[in-house]
Amino acid sequence: MKYLIAGLGNIGAEYELTRHNIGFLTLDRMADEHGFKFNNERLAEKAEFKYKSRQIHLIKPTTYMNLSGKAINYWLNELKIPKENLLVLVDDIAIPFGNLRLRLKGSAAGHNGLKNIEQTTGGNNYSRLKMGIGDNYAKGQQVDYVLSPFTKKEFEELPFMMDKAIDMTLSFCTIGGTRTMNEFND
Repeated sequence: MKYLIAGLGNIGAEYELTRHNIGFLTLDRMADEHGFKFNNERLAEKAEFKYKSRQIHLIKPTTYMNLSGKAINYWLNELKIPKENLLVLVDDIAIPFGNLRLRLKGSAAGHNGLKNIEQTTGGNNYSRLKMGIGDNYAKGQQVDYVLSPFTKKEFEELPFMMDKAIDMTLSFCTIGGTRTMNEFND
């Protein structure tokens, strides 16, 4: 069975350690832990590995966050992966920092990357792992907040959140979304 795991983020050194790039950061950590590398391919940096007889394809779209759907739709079709085997790792300001929530479908909730995925894949019936980055910003400062670096305290806690996200991702690929939600959701 094949899975497509898409970590959302923006390309470029200026975005590397920002809250909006938590999807990229988590997939980079997964690559380090499992000993594989990303290669530049069409519309994304891509890696793949086998885990418990599952073929897992990881992508970090190089289309920038707000056009992530273009890369995701391309790779779903190219690899012939059904949409129910797609998991998107995404930042979420409505969830407290460090908390994680797996959803099997749902609204974009104002997230432009998710809106683009819905537009290009034809709906919101795909799984997403929402990674809480909190909402510690003044009114009207949301864009600056998500594009700013983590605080020192957040950066120290980040590995624990990413490790749990990796565990949830591998669980999604092996026991499915519903059981993973029941076991892990905060």
